Amino acid sequence: MRRVFRAPLTLLLVALAAFPAAAATPAGPPAGPPAGRAARDVRAHEEARARVEELREADAPPGEVRDAERHREDVRSRLWDLLWAVEHALGDPVAVDPAGRAGHCPLGPRSTPAAPVPGEAPSWTVPTTGYRLTAGYAERGRRWKHRHTGQDFAVGSGTPVRAVGPGTVRVTTCGDGFGNQVLVRHRDGYFTQYAHLSRIDVRKGQKVRAGQLLGLSGATGNVTGPHLHFEVRITPYIGSAVPPLPWLARKGVHPEQ
Repeated sequence: MRRVFRAPLTLLLVALAAFPAAAATPAGPPAGPPAGRAARDVRAHEEARARVEELREADAPPGEVRDAERHREDVRSRLWDLLWAVEHALGDPVAVDPAGRAGHCPLGPRSTPAAPVPGEAPSWTVPTTGYRLTAGYAERGRRWKHRHTGQDFAVGSGTPVRAVGPGTVRVTTCGDGFGNQVLVRHRDGYFTQYAHLSRIDVRKGQKVRAGQLLGLSGATGNVTGPHLHFEVRITPYIGSAVPPLPWLARKGVHPEQ
């Protein structure tokens, strides 16, 4: 994955001059021109992803599928470069402290996956249990600077929070409006975020299975009560979120049922 920001530094600094300092509200990308570019790239990526899936379902020639997949990766790379530069400049801990060392995040014992069932493919699952769905994707509210970027699962503090699918832990950090958070990168390239945790039980770089414990729910960061904020992103950074429930539905998971 390319992560080299290609735009001239002077243009980036001019764009960032319009941004406020990093706020505690975990609600979306900073306002300004890069946010508009990011939104366009998110839409372009999802259109490209849908095109790849359409071609595969139609048994299109392999070269045509590869070209479509290459286009999707190019869009993701452009979006990644843009958002990394913006979030690093703003001090987002996901960009500057992804292992949580500077924030002294509350780490619990390292979790271990359950033993796999022989011959059984990894399944996907909901991120927690005993929940009530509250704030959804794109909702407006006074607690957020922009629209809500994920799906909230109302649960009591200390409820186990688990990986929705197999992947690798990319981020275990704390110190902003999302509080204690974990981001997992999955095999399809998407990231899932689990925020406002009271404890983190995985480490950056650790491989996890579906249903493996990531930590415990809590009320850290910008919250009014304990809950899990679950988000799906194209990159690790704010500004690349996509609707989480349809994404889970493509994996055969339906939290609303």
